[in-house]
Amino acid sequence: MEKFKAILKKIFFLPPLPTVLIAVPSFVLMILALAFNINNALAYVAYTLAAYSMVIVITVLPKIARGIRKSVKSSPITQKIYQNPLIKKFLDDVMLRTKFSLYQGFFINILYIGIKLFSGIYYNSLWFFALSFYYILLAVMRVSLLNYVNTHKSENDISAEFRRYRLCGIMLLAMNAALAVIVVFMVKQDKGFEYSGLLIYAMALYSFYSVIMAVMNVVKFRKHNSPVMSAAKAINLVAAMVSILSLETAMVSQFGGDDDSNFRQIMTGVTGGGVCVIVLGMAIFMIVRSSINLKKIRLDNNDT
Repeated sequence: MEKFKAILKKIFFLPPLPTVLIAVPSFVLMILALAFNINNALAYVAYTLAAYSMVIVITVLPKIARGIRKSVKSSPITQKIYQNPLIKKFLDDVMLRTKFSLYQGFFINILYIGIKLFSGIYYNSLWFFALSFYYILLAVMRVSLLNYVNTHKSENDISAEFRRYRLCGIMLLAMNAALAVIVVFMVKQDKGFEYSGLLIYAMALYSFYSVIMAVMNVVKFRKHNSPVMSAAKAINLVAAMVSILSLETAMVSQFGGDDDSNFRQIMTGVTGGGVCVIVLGMAIFMIVRSSINLKKIRLDNNDT
């Protein structure tokens, strides 16, 4: 087992310089394959290298982030800013930052819900209604966590946190159903997201940033042993994965040709199916983990 871990580490956990030397050409090759409508074996090599590059970039980012964070914290400017009581409280209070993130995500979800519902009514499209239902579920989960945070400001009720954590897992199952409907629409009707002009590059940066930060936060916040915080970061991870799905369909639509319908449907089906499987796994994990821990807490309370 240790030997297997060592092999995986050598393959996927590279130093920064080799990561850059592999990732940059791989991403360039993928963009060229899309731009010039290449559908032969070279295209699949490009996509495979790009997928591998994404993994090694994500694994090296925490190391880079730690180095940057250490340098920033030790700088005189940061030390001076940190002396501000409000900024110090925000940086030191993990629950406050989680609460801020939930509010931010909630207002963005409300904006998306309004846009998708209006588009669904205007265009008489089930596609937009399915998208609005997905964002409604995201908003409801964030409201549920915000309600807990606001009503349990000083309490440390692990049972209540696990119950809220399980509720989010159950709602993720409903969200996964909405995602499955969206993916089916995208594949059957050859639909996708579209970003005009340079907006697609801005969305690419945002999507990659969202996924990387979401993965890092899911791992990072496990040490706080707070199911509510973990649920908040799990929601962010789901939203980030859907943004990657939307980015993929937009890139294939913009850089692909008119005769790429089958390729677009295959890519959308594979990626969308992968996202649905991951979300389903997260939901089941959250439900099972919370149920086991709640049962254990009840048994411990009965013994005492």
